[in-house]
Amino acid sequence: MKNKLVFSLSIFLLLGVFSIVPTNNSNANKPVISEKAKVEVYYFHYTRRCATCQAVESEAKKDLDALYPALVKAGTIVFKSINLDEDGSTAIAETCKAEGQSLLIISGKKRFDLTENAFMYARSKPETLKQEIKKIIDPLVK
Repeated sequence: MKNKLVFSLSIFLLLGVFSIVPTNNSNANKPVISEKAKVEVYYFHYTRRCATCQAVESEAKKDLDALYPALVKAGTIVFKSINLDEDGSTAIAETCKAEGQSLLIISGKKRFDLTENAFMYARSKPETLKQEIKKIIDPLVK
């Protein structure tokens, strides 16, 4: 599992380096960057989880699938659940600046921490959590 996580993270970083592609026109030396940035939603958790912790993960994933089915299918929006008790999770947690259980949305250099709202609304007001997620992701994919 650790090797898969390290390999996946390495591939992701390498893909980011090679995502700038030169064009064949007179601006051949200028990079062309994709119009839509990739959005990664991370849920960091521990092995032992309460009902609210489980609801945060399931509601966030369900909301992404409901709000952005085409973007999730295309891989533009990715949901990743990371168990902080597993080997290899420390590196990605440090990269994302996650401190304990967290729900983070990251796109490029932009980082949004939804942890407080996620734990407040996942069980009692899941529709409010869905709107909070939408409020952050919409500007990132438009």
